[in-house]
Amino acid sequence: MAEISAKAVKELRDQTGAGMMDCKKALAENDGDMTKAMEWLRQKGITSAEKKAGRVTAEGLVDSYIHTGGRIGVLVEVNCQTDFVARNKEFQALVRNIAMQVAACPNVEYVKVADIPAEMIEKEKEIEMGRDDLASKPVNIREKIVQGRIEKRLKELSLMDQPFIRDQNITVEELVKQAIAQLGENIQVRRFVRFVLGEGIEKQESNFAEEVAAQMGSK
Repeated sequence: MAEISAKAVKELRDQTGAGMMDCKKALAENDGDMTKAMEWLRQKGITSAEKKAGRVTAEGLVDSYIHTGGRIGVLVEVNCQTDFVARNKEFQALVRNIAMQVAACPNVEYVKVADIPAEMIEKEKEIEMGRDDLASKPVNIREKIVQGRIEKRLKELSLMDQPFIRDQNITVEELVKQAIAQLGENIQVRRFVRFVLGEGIEKQESNFAEEVAAQMGSK
């Protein structure tokens, strides 16, 4: 695989308007070929998505999804720019897919990594730094390992970083970018909430044999 220089990444970014990480990935996937990398970005809908990312999204849909016999429920809000797109079947299908994704990902708590509170990240770092398997390693090595673990952990909490349940080759973020390219508007997943039946309730455990014995003894 060709080594990807910062200059090549910047050049591709200037030509397409795509994000730095997307440009680097595009070049890596195409052995540094600029033309093929541009085509790759267009196929993914990334160039269009980046150009529209700053547009205000005040319309959209709140949708729900109920799963496994009413034991899991999801509400999700996805925003777009116009009511016209909000009523589009493709947009509605996207919102439904995102709601199903949330239902399928019990560990996901935030829309994107940037939404995760700094204090939570610091707490995770403290926990990882105190792991026994790192105790004998030099501080600089320990910090690099911890950083890698933290980045992995944060992505596990982020909806946009999850592999799409219907196509594991793309993430939810890439799914949204494809919809942006198709529908021609900025689209943002704003928020979601997941309900799990009985979650947080302490269920009383009873011993059936003891109950029967107690009843027989009282007669």
